[in-house]
Amino acid sequence: MHVPDGFIDAPVSVATGVVAAGAVAVSLRGARRELDERTAPLAGLVAAFIFAVQMLNFPVAAGTSGHLLGGALAAILVGPYTGVLCVSVVLLMQGVLFADGGLTALGVNITDMALVTTVVAYALFRAIVKLAPHRRRTVTVASFVAALISVPAAAVAFTAIYALGGTADVAIGKVFAAMVGVHVLIGIGEAAITALTVGAVVAVRPDLVYGARGVTARPLEIRSSPLAPAAPGAVARAEGPAAEPAAATSESPEPAGTPEPAAVPRRSARRVWWAGLAAALLCAGVVSFYASASPDGLEKVAHDKGIDEKTEDHAAKDSPLADYGVKDISDARLSGGLAGVIGVGATLAVGSGVFIVIRRRRATAESERG
Repeated sequence: MHVPDGFIDAPVSVATGVVAAGAVAVSLRGARRELDERTAPLAGLVAAFIFAVQMLNFPVAAGTSGHLLGGALAAILVGPYTGVLCVSVVLLMQGVLFADGGLTALGVNITDMALVTTVVAYALFRAIVKLAPHRRRTVTVASFVAALISVPAAAVAFTAIYALGGTADVAIGKVFAAMVGVHVLIGIGEAAITALTVGAVVAVRPDLVYGARGVTARPLEIRSSPLAPAAPGAVARAEGPAAEPAAATSESPEPAGTPEPAAVPRRSARRVWWAGLAAALLCAGVVSFYASASPDGLEKVAHDKGIDEKTEDHAAKDSPLADYGVKDISDARLSGGLAGVIGVGATLAVGSGVFIVIRRRRATAESERG
């Protein structure tokens, strides 16, 4: 659903750019509450993984393909504010390095693919988790539903943006019907990828899934036997009116509605990080060669309905990585695979850098307050 240059006129492109900049600014502040010393590197990995899986276009119907948008996946794994930043980093790298998604349309793409999908998906995810039983299966099911709805929601948002600033004279009703229809099908693929990924992480490390906090694990309680002497400094939770509630600790105040982290032992996330990186490299470097070559949902609708008649050449069309291939390498498999690996590495580096800086600023602010 990457919108190219020329689809949307200048005033609306500028307006969506302002909206996108505001969303990123708010997310930079909000991400401080979501990131800690373990999740900051994982957030960069989530961005790299989304970049890799977006290369895997899958067929849907009638010569049309779809790919992951990633807003739901990012929001559930690392939090909604951090999720907006993850997808924004992916869109920036795709636009600058691979000529995928217009540079003047970057505000449109961030508003549509990063902001709308993340907000819609996470709001729906939290609603389902609150209403359903607190089990691991609930997290997976909620992930599926949230991701499924987020894709047609983005299609609706694009239609609204096009109604305000579309450069071609096309009946909006036809655009709406075509966009929503094809993106409902694409949403099924998005939901499957999101649910499988979230379910896999929840199965091995539920403490690393932001959306699973307070759902998949109960707070750790230490109970003492009445026959055993109390250990010095130990806090026991007892029955009866004299019992004192365990003190809750938090690095910083959380906004209302933010899930409380489960009190679980601190474990290294190194294995999960390496496994995620290997999966991203495999998807981008090998599996992407077998992706569908059919146009994606927006490209197909744009061609069929004529909304692409004023498409402009991409400013980065001469990039050595344009169209996800390495310039001057004639072997298509090698060229595409190498481009994918470079993209994963670049996205990982930029994303991790951003999130580590955010984490350090939070630590600095906490030390100053302390």
